[in-house]
Amino acid sequence: MQLILKEKENYSLGIKELDEAIGGIKKGSNIMLIGPSMCGKEVILNHAMQGSLTGIKNAAIIVTTREPAMHMMERLKRNKSCSLSSKIGFVDCVSKSIQHETVENGNIRIVISPADLTSIGVKISQFIQDFFVKRNIQKIQVHFNSLSIILMYSNTQTVFRFLHILTGRIKEMGALGIYVVDSGVHSQQTIATMKQLCDGIIEVKFENDRNFIRIVGLSSLPTSWFEYKIEGEKLKIIGKKTSS
Repeated sequence: MQLILKEKENYSLGIKELDEAIGGIKKGSNIMLIGPSMCGKEVILNHAMQGSLTGIKNAAIIVTTREPAMHMMERLKRNKSCSLSSKIGFVDCVSKSIQHETVENGNIRIVISPADLTSIGVKISQFIQDFFVKRNIQKIQVHFNSLSIILMYSNTQTVFRFLHILTGRIKEMGALGIYVVDSGVHSQQTIATMKQLCDGIIEVKFENDRNFIRIVGLSSLPTSWFEYKIEGEKLKIIGKKTSS
């Protein structure tokens, strides 16, 4: 079956088998991407970002709490995506804390630490003003890599209040929010609290030396578990999981 995404209505995750299974992601959706470390969650985010940047009226805002924005920009250049850089905004929560020499420019806005939620919100708003208002870019993805680190710096209720406002704005704009969470790090209560703000969940797991992914909540039923492998900066689906 060939998937036909309606440009004005849906976003693509950039992984053909999953996009076909759910029929695209509706505008205004907020999604939690949850799974253990070293399972390629960052690669999944990159697929979604690359897919969003191919459209004329598409952009991405990346809140990075794991590595300096300059490192991420360098990877884009190596992947020959530098021509798309004018449509990427990084909110860098790392460089100041590790004394990495990074200066603000058209692509990068710097925050002192992942604990400064007020400044993170301000920097996101600045990019939204640039992309959505000034440049009339109608489809914007907002990625948090990772929400787990932000939760380590602030208590659950503080982060919930911050995200409650942001996810509401994403819905209103018809944007797409994706929030990376490391499983096994937070209490079940914290995970349940964050899930209240999300329309769906992308789950990844590592089982019997194999990686699996599925989507819950963005279609009438959860998708099947798909086995995948990481090849460089790409995620390749191998097939559906055949056993429970």
